[in-house]
Amino acid sequence: MTSSHHVLVPLAAGFEETEAVALIDVLRRADLRVSVVALGARRVEGSHGIVLEADASWDEADLASVTAVALPGGMPGTRKLAADERLLDLIRRLDAESRLVAAVCAAPLVLAAAGVLRAPATSHPGVMGELALDGYREDRVVRNGAQITSRGPGTALEWALALVAELVSPERAAELGRAMLVRG
Repeated sequence: MTSSHHVLVPLAAGFEETEAVALIDVLRRADLRVSVVALGARRVEGSHGIVLEADASWDEADLASVTAVALPGGMPGTRKLAADERLLDLIRRLDAESRLVAAVCAAPLVLAAAGVLRAPATSHPGVMGELALDGYREDRVVRNGAQITSRGPGTALEWALALVAELVSPERAAELGRAMLVRG
């Protein structure tokens, strides 16, 4: 049975491939509806030269039904996401509705640009100073209400499983973690 949640995963050129692919894979294994949406053209090149084909461009996407957003990091992709007012408006709407907004690596900068990042939160150490966040934590994954942040490519699977725990159930997240050998 497919979940009633619809998760938007936006991609901009220069996204972190490990984070994006791990996220999309885990969420789809959990039977969540996931829309990978490119801010521009559907073919999007990541920060390490890997090209992904998005499900839709922003203008083609069904954004009205989105109930959560999950942001992979990477540079310069994160900066492009943070500069896109269409995305920032969607994040603000979801946050105001206490819906899931999640970000990994540098992508908490996007939540900050939208004005919704709250402590406690975490990020890649390389952008910690830009966040200027009282209550910054170095935990691998930090859950703060409907916000889930994480550190980087090495924590991407744990982060994605935390999203499954929030959107589906902790039991489904544990089951997937065991099946994927992420958790014992």
